[in-house]
Amino acid sequence: MDAPDIFDRALRARRRDRAAPAFAAHDFLYQMMLDELLDRLTDVQRDLPEVLVIGCPTDSARLRLEAMGKRVACVDPGFLNARGHGKGRRGVQADEDALPFADDSFDLILAVGTLDSVNDLPGALILMQRILRPDGLLLAGFVGAGSLPRLRAALIAGEGDRPGQHIHPQVDVRAAGDLLSRAGLTMPVADGETLTVRYGDILALMHDLRGMGAANMLASHPPALRREALAGAAMHFAQAAAPDGRIAEQMAIVYLSGWKPDPSQAGPARRGSATMSLAEALKPKK
Repeated sequence: MDAPDIFDRALRARRRDRAAPAFAAHDFLYQMMLDELLDRLTDVQRDLPEVLVIGCPTDSARLRLEAMGKRVACVDPGFLNARGHGKGRRGVQADEDALPFADDSFDLILAVGTLDSVNDLPGALILMQRILRPDGLLLAGFVGAGSLPRLRAALIAGEGDRPGQHIHPQVDVRAAGDLLSRAGLTMPVADGETLTVRYGDILALMHDLRGMGAANMLASHPPALRREALAGAAMHFAQAAAPDGRIAEQMAIVYLSGWKPDPSQAGPARRGSATMSLAEALKPKK
């Protein structure tokens, strides 16, 4: 029996569609992840000409990759993002765990800001490994565990004894690295960084999350916050204000990279093939 969905797929698409027209006013997190992934790509010596971008709320990724001489296809869970943003270009609307591409289709997959809300993340990574060509590269960035601690605490405080689940489950760096290996990707790397963003009040933070298309999309459909609960949450959130009146919230970003196996890749040396013993290597130099 298939496990029930954590996220409402249709609601997820609607969230992204509603955010699309004004996304540029809330794109700082997306642009930060994109900058980091493209910076890591510059360290790669291989050409990787055929690219799939997963998560394309703007043309930024496509334009920057095309400027590098790459051919780019885009896929997004939202219809408006998939439809494209310029020059009549069109992408594909699809969830990451149901990508409609043939095996061995792309040299590079760049997944920017969407993998935190995929129902079947292990399946999505396995599917990405399949549609990569041998020695192809996956680079991904998404919001991970440890994000929004002040908002989470404020919502719990505002709702009292029976708080609803308003922030969805999050994946930590260690679990993400394990998933890369389980997906059959070689040389897996998972690491992260924390971004601190300062807000005047809880409503400004919620406005940013809606503007990113990252509002609640859980399939359990928790009830909306009552006015009294929101007022209590706002009061609790404000208690963390610095002397200038602003509250620091944190976003923990997880970055992933892994390669599709290929015989040309370096592997571990055959056991017993070393020319120096460990004891010899550890002797102090004269």
